[in-house]
Amino acid sequence: MKSFISNVVDEVLKNQKNLNELTFVLPSQRACVFLKEELMRNISTTAFLPKIESIENYIQQLADLHLIDNTQLLFEFYSIYKSHLPTNNLESFEAFSQWATIALHDFNEIDSYLVDTNDFFENLKDIKKLDTWFLDKKPSKLAVNYLHFFENLNVLYNALYQNLKNNKFGYQGLIYKEATANLEFYIQNNTNSKVVFVGFNALNKAEEYIFQELLNNGVATVYWDANSSFFENTNEAGVFLRKYKKEWSYYKENDFLWSNTHLNQTQDIHLIGAPKNSTQIKYAGELLANFTSFSKTALVLADENLLTLTLNSLPNNVNNINITMGYPLKDIPVAGLFDKLFKMHLNQQRFNKETSQFYYKDVISLLNDPFLNKLYKEELQNIISKIKKENSIFLTVEDLTKDISNEDKSSLSVLFSLFTFSANTNEIVQQCAGLINELKPFVEGVEKEYLFRFYNVFQQLETLNSKYNHISDLKTLTLFYNQLLQNEKLSFQGEPLQGLQLMGMLETRALDFETVIITSVNEGILPGGKNDFSFIPYDVKKYFDLPTYQEKDAIFSYHFQRLLQRASTIYLIYNTETDGYGSGEKSRFLTQLEINNPAITKTIISPKVQRFETDLLEIKKTPEVLEKLKEVFTKGISPSALANYIYNPISFYEQKVLGIKEDDEVEETIAANTMGSVIHDVLEQMYIPYIGKFLQKEHIATMQKNMIPLLNTYFEKHYLKGNIQTGKNKLIFEVSKSYIQRFLKQELQLLQQKKALKIIALEGNLNSEIRVDGVDFPIKLRGIVDRVDELDGVTRIIDYKTGKVESAQLKITDFSVISEDYKYTKAMQVMLYSHMFLATSKKTYNELESGIISFKNLQAGFLKMNFSESKTKDNQVSEERINDFMSEIHKIILEILNPIIPFKQNDNLPF
Repeated sequence: MKSFISNVVDEVLKNQKNLNELTFVLPSQRACVFLKEELMRNISTTAFLPKIESIENYIQQLADLHLIDNTQLLFEFYSIYKSHLPTNNLESFEAFSQWATIALHDFNEIDSYLVDTNDFFENLKDIKKLDTWFLDKKPSKLAVNYLHFFENLNVLYNALYQNLKNNKFGYQGLIYKEATANLEFYIQNNTNSKVVFVGFNALNKAEEYIFQELLNNGVATVYWDANSSFFENTNEAGVFLRKYKKEWSYYKENDFLWSNTHLNQTQDIHLIGAPKNSTQIKYAGELLANFTSFSKTALVLADENLLTLTLNSLPNNVNNINITMGYPLKDIPVAGLFDKLFKMHLNQQRFNKETSQFYYKDVISLLNDPFLNKLYKEELQNIISKIKKENSIFLTVEDLTKDISNEDKSSLSVLFSLFTFSANTNEIVQQCAGLINELKPFVEGVEKEYLFRFYNVFQQLETLNSKYNHISDLKTLTLFYNQLLQNEKLSFQGEPLQGLQLMGMLETRALDFETVIITSVNEGILPGGKNDFSFIPYDVKKYFDLPTYQEKDAIFSYHFQRLLQRASTIYLIYNTETDGYGSGEKSRFLTQLEINNPAITKTIISPKVQRFETDLLEIKKTPEVLEKLKEVFTKGISPSALANYIYNPISFYEQKVLGIKEDDEVEETIAANTMGSVIHDVLEQMYIPYIGKFLQKEHIATMQKNMIPLLNTYFEKHYLKGNIQTGKNKLIFEVSKSYIQRFLKQELQLLQQKKALKIIALEGNLNSEIRVDGVDFPIKLRGIVDRVDELDGVTRIIDYKTGKVESAQLKITDFSVISEDYKYTKAMQVMLYSHMFLATSKKTYNELESGIISFKNLQAGFLKMNFSESKTKDNQVSEERINDFMSEIHKIILEILNPIIPFKQNDNLPF
């Protein structure tokens, strides 16, 4: 394959002997590097290379202006805005920046296309007057402000243009416009030099004017990268080239270079459909893994947002790579540190909290940041544990420093300083730069480069604000910090001419490769969609010859076809997954290729899902485990622990043998177990004065009177510093109150039915010691029963449940089901309470019932153990039934202590 640049160099060297007089101008900086290499390869004698410039640099030289940074341009524009509009109409910098970026884009476009701005803005204003907004005889204030906005655009444009020009700066459109104004002077003073334009396609009006003037004056030569298909009227890729060939006066007498180049007639083209972006990039990595050489190979990302994913998916055999896109700063890990810091302070303002109070999630997020954890390790995790334990939703620095020694406070001074931000935004910026300096000794390698780039970002913010003083608050500072991250990129140092070339679509201009892999060849990406953020309506753009989405589609079509024309092996990968509205389908460029090349290989791929047969976790009972189990059972095992074993033996092992407890979490919304603890404690406290007494109606009345204060007391105890006055927590408080009110109402109904209700015990500690055949030590059972009472001579053992329990869960005719089904563990608990109650009291009871009061099923009343095999009820907890039940408990304990039976994971957990 002979590349386009190689053909150009051959032609130039054949016709031009004195290279010093030449200036090569190319579409991109990368193309300049390739041209320089081609010249060095073809010049056999010692000589000075000609000047080689990108079009942006060349136009800046013509205009004698420097390109202004986008962020600085916005600051400059706001200064113009403040000085040229009435004070009462001025918006904040934050509000201004939302529309100013669109306006600047439009200014850039109308200047690049040499539009008569007075005529343009007059027309734009008149069109807005004709809008439906102004059909009423008396337009609204909003409509009037809308019209004033477009009237002011012309004033702001002229003021900005003049200000930038006077300071020798300009945005790209302004530079182009000034370059055309300086062109006559340039031609007169460069009669002995010649400009060679290489590989251009879509030119704006300013570029068209410059190219034509230089051609007509014999100062320039233009080499177009095209083939005969581009000049067919049906091919949108040649829209611009056909126009130049037909309309430019120069080409009425001179040849159009070149419409015929050496093209590769035999091409191996593969169309690959892959679901999701990750599969596309992974597949591209697999293709590259099979390559032995990457010379003249390009991986083109039509969607440049996939750069991060691509870098993580390149195979190990890619040793040399050239990346000129740059790595977005917003994707660099250290960006997260300052995002969290700013978010913490912004949320503090949003929640209208006092200066020193911060939302706990923001604090924990900041303390978990990996870069801060390089600076401080165990200290930060200790603070996080304390936050979770204390359950504070909003935190002060005093909360964080409490119980920390003065020595530790001193070592953590940088951390605690982050919780205090000055009202002066420049001081905040300096504080962020100071944090970077603190982190610098604790990082190495590429992370040092990350910190350096972020240090530059904050330096730039400080410089801009010192000059313009537009950033007055943290919200605006965050806005511009994020804007800088969007625009700024971390440059890579690579091998420009060796190995794999990784680039975006625009960077392929004028370059040729033998092997091309393009990803994301989908509608909306290649070509781009119709989304055009502009204040200029479509019909106005057409009238003033400004580019619309149609011209942009033609540009994408040219880049696509031009890149493929000389390649021998082509892989075009597209995303098969469209969005919910049906957009994002395969690019129409691929459909055109399929029509023109019937021999194309088409493939749909999908990720290989490897099926792993995972064995259930088994833990053998070593002597150490058995010793720990002996300690657990001699100390005392509770009904809930045995229920946990039935649920999942591994969970029992983790809790009882290893001693692993659930990690503390801050309860922003009251958890179910917290609500249960509160209800249990309130009921206990209300009934304590009546232990050993028969309840009376006036007792219930007293309880109802004391209920609210007790609820407040115990929510404060269990929910610590949580707020129960608003939101979901207020609802949970009301639900708890409703549960207790309904429960007391049921109690009152019993008394109104002349029933005798006597409280025997509350939160009673129960225990018993049993002997199990095959176990050489006594087993101690222990538990706390919520309530024992006597109703009309029947002793009742009651367990409160705030969750929902149904009578079916307490109906058992065969106790063997207890160890087989977790559903019956609630029955197991109350039966164990019955056994322990009898063992503790050492009395016999003529009638004994045990069961549950479910607060989510209060209408069912007291749910009793039911041993009947028929529809009739048999609720008597007899000694015989307890003995039958305990035989099953012996089996469960024997299984737990059996050294041969391992702890085995339950593969069918109920929840």
